[in-house]
Amino acid sequence: MAHSSRRTGVVLFQLGGPDSLEAIEPFLFNLFCDPDIIDFPFARIGRKPLAKLISSTRARNVQHHYAVIGGGSPIRRFTEQQARTLQLRLNESGIDARCFVAMRYWHPFTAEAIEQVRAAQCDEVVLLPLYPHYSCTTTGSSLNEWRRQFQDPVPVYCVDPFYRHHLYLDALAEKIEETLARFPDPRRAELVFSAHSVPMSVIEKGDPYQRQIEETVELVMRRAGWANRHRLCYQSKVGASRWLQPSLHKTLRALAAENVREVCIVPISFVSDHLETLGEIDHEARHEATTLGITQFEMTPGLNNSPIFISALADLVETAIGVNLKQPEGGQLVAAD
Repeated sequence: MAHSSRRTGVVLFQLGGPDSLEAIEPFLFNLFCDPDIIDFPFARIGRKPLAKLISSTRARNVQHHYAVIGGGSPIRRFTEQQARTLQLRLNESGIDARCFVAMRYWHPFTAEAIEQVRAAQCDEVVLLPLYPHYSCTTTGSSLNEWRRQFQDPVPVYCVDPFYRHHLYLDALAEKIEETLARFPDPRRAELVFSAHSVPMSVIEKGDPYQRQIEETVELVMRRAGWANRHRLCYQSKVGASRWLQPSLHKTLRALAAENVREVCIVPISFVSDHLETLGEIDHEARHEATTLGITQFEMTPGLNNSPIFISALADLVETAIGVNLKQPEGGQLVAAD
């Protein structure tokens, strides 16, 4: 391997989540203080008071959701597990890689990951956002935070959105296949792809997120060749503004009205289990589906530590350090196609 003499730092970006009930409010405060999430005229003055107001109100509303999934988000545990497994895989390929986790709104923060990258004396860095689809509210925000904090004179490569990657699609198809097998007749279950919603104002400014989500659904359906009926919905809306529709809530009611009794939910925009999957879908939506008369409700598990998914991540990292023949300027982001 050409790069075995160089130490490669790989930074896995993820949203993060509160690891205790006490951490919910500060986590939400960090989220709503993000200029890539909340932006309005005079935001520099008003953002913090507004974030304080929203986070204190919302913390009370979501506390019971975290309580039912064990009192905190498991996203850090899953992401650190992904980082460890990816590091082992890259080391086996002859790459001297060190993998680090940078969460956007809770520990370990980007600044903590940067300290680890420096301590490991990496010769180059690969930024790996664990968002398959690009949105300025997720990948964009994580990369902006990285740029604010890291100006070291080492080459920095950035992995592009990977929603079209064949191994990512295979990992997704494998989880769906496993879940469909729980139905008496797997062909009869309706597949409901559920993605995290974003405000319409973001989409209207040209954010590619919705288009990439829709393409992922088409690609995975075509790749696996299922004849099942399927549809796409969105979840996790916050506030009164317009967000991507239809909601998961409305979709369940529509399915019940159409006498659909067997439903398989596929969390399409997430690569690990956390509040949105374990709380919103597997607890809340499951309960609602039961009250609506849906007799079998299944959710595909997160990709988490799926060997196929880890192979996809390893391939993305190897491509990032392999295809960039010209040396980038120190600390500058270079897209890895």
